[in-house]
Amino acid sequence: MKSTVIPSVSITTKDTGVTNIYLIIGGSYLRRTLSTALAVLTALTLSACGSGNTAAATTTVTTAAGATTPVTSASDRSPAGTTASRAETESAASQAGTTATGTGPITVTDIKGEVSLDQPAQRVVVFDMGALDTIDALGADLELAVPQSNIPSYLSKYETDTVNAGGLFEPDLETIYDFEPDLIIIGGRQADFYDQLKEIAPTLYVSIDAANYLNDFEQTNLNIAALLGKTTEARTQLDQIEANMTEVSTKAAASPDRALIILTSDGKISAYGLGSRFGLIHEGLGVKAADETVEESTHGEESSYEYIAEVNPDILFVIDRTQVAGGSTDAAATLDNDLIKATNAAQNDKIIYLDPECWYLASGGLNAMKVMVSEVGAVFD
Repeated sequence: MKSTVIPSVSITTKDTGVTNIYLIIGGSYLRRTLSTALAVLTALTLSACGSGNTAAATTTVTTAAGATTPVTSASDRSPAGTTASRAETESAASQAGTTATGTGPITVTDIKGEVSLDQPAQRVVVFDMGALDTIDALGADLELAVPQSNIPSYLSKYETDTVNAGGLFEPDLETIYDFEPDLIIIGGRQADFYDQLKEIAPTLYVSIDAANYLNDFEQTNLNIAALLGKTTEARTQLDQIEANMTEVSTKAAASPDRALIILTSDGKISAYGLGSRFGLIHEGLGVKAADETVEESTHGEESSYEYIAEVNPDILFVIDRTQVAGGSTDAAATLDNDLIKATNAAQNDKIIYLDPECWYLASGGLNAMKVMVSEVGAVFD
């Protein structure tokens, strides 16, 4: 005769008043609302009644004071509906919306679907460095879990007084579960763990499409801010960034200088142009492109000294990946070449080394964007 085991439901009310519900089903832990937890428990209990041996279901509520109270599931509750995920190729800005108040229910939309919280998050796991940058810019007072060994140097204060959430490419799921987060924020590097992380807590997937960079940048930051109850602060900073960008664009439009963007990585060179991950320089800040035919690619188009010499840019913007990813040959050593020295950029002292942490690691953050705009603008001062 078949034996059915009803899952236990652990419901914990923390000091903040937030109620966390965890269903343990078949070895998986699912964080759900109270109504959904009771509905699932009821459904499984009713199902189990038809089998011969049924283990008793247990549901308890533990308050901040430590009292434990049984909770009885209502048989007339229905499981909460689910929302289908958005297509991966849709941009965050075109599909994203934000509904939030300072303290009430909050719903935002990313490329995966809706993310909802009952109130602004206080315990947050952050894997995307642009998101961590934004949290820092907003001055949010949070309990954080982060990948401590992968933090940009300008955010090094988060290497301490935080919980270590694992590696940038391999989250520590057990530690994250024990942390009991209200919200998890991830990016593309953690995409393979999205489903597992979403079982632990509401998970915001941060994605900025290079082809729609500015809109996605704005919406992503408004989403993060809404989930933290910091929308007003984010709007103020976004408005200032827009004003700064307009100023730089005006200066760039008045200049005849043409620019080429390259990334160096331990001696190798890749070129980036319009529509690329660094295309903000051209499309957002109005800097003329020295080569409008550069292939649109996540990793850039493989380049050479001869190519750079042929294009002969007036400005050469350089992102040194070696500084953040490691290697033995930095950008300065890579570009120590006679062909490079003969370019207009070198002759006019306009080989510009951009901050690789902001452009490569934390692109999309509010503070990073301020640095990025400022660095490009300085060329035209």
